[in-house]
Amino acid sequence: MRSTPTPASVADRSRTTAADGPHAPSRRRWRESLLAVRRAVLARRRVLAALLTAIAVVAGLRAATAPAAPTRPLLVAAHDLPAGTELTAADLVRVEQVPGTQPAGLAPDPVGRVLAAPLRRGEAVTDVRLVGPALAPEGLTAVPVRLPDAEMAGLLRVGDRIDLIATDPQGAEPRVVAPGVQVVALPGDGSATDTGGQTGSGLGTTGRVVVVAAPDVLVAGLADAAVRTFLTWAWAR
Repeated sequence: MRSTPTPASVADRSRTTAADGPHAPSRRRWRESLLAVRRAVLARRRVLAALLTAIAVVAGLRAATAPAAPTRPLLVAAHDLPAGTELTAADLVRVEQVPGTQPAGLAPDPVGRVLAAPLRRGEAVTDVRLVGPALAPEGLTAVPVRLPDAEMAGLLRVGDRIDLIATDPQGAEPRVVAPGVQVVALPGDGSATDTGGQTGSGLGTTGRVVVVAAPDVLVAGLADAAVRTFLTWAWAR
């Protein structure tokens, strides 16, 4: 005997059909596919774990046996060195560095050269660390001059701009021979003197050497004044 559907059951089926909508079969198929993939992964999890372990081992072996990156030798300071040091082989040590990481302007043969500035242990020897033409900016010339008063010269710092003034021991009028030149190196501490040598005017070679960057047109006059007169200085305005 067939039962007659009640109004309540008909309403329930209507609500279920309306909730599922036209996309209900697609959603069911997607869920079933997802469950099938999950069951397949779980069934083969040991095989997958072994495969991943093998891949990790192979990658580690390749990294361990890969050839080392090419390097190039680089001379660096073996210990802290003050300005004015005349470099010897014992002051330098050779290290290996990857190309492209080395600083620009490396000094090709620094042994015997004089440091224009302090050098820290492990720091590379570049041209701007040595007394020489590379100290002067483009268009200027590096000129070493001796200031007779080492204590006054000790007030200077690299980068200072000064007026160099020639004073004549015979009483001539002082004159500025190099206005606004920049101090580019203070290679010595002024403690070492040499009173045995004489200049053309009979002046001793005491004092301190200072390297300045001067325009080319002033170089000759500055060199002449350094020989014939006492040089002093004042900070440029």
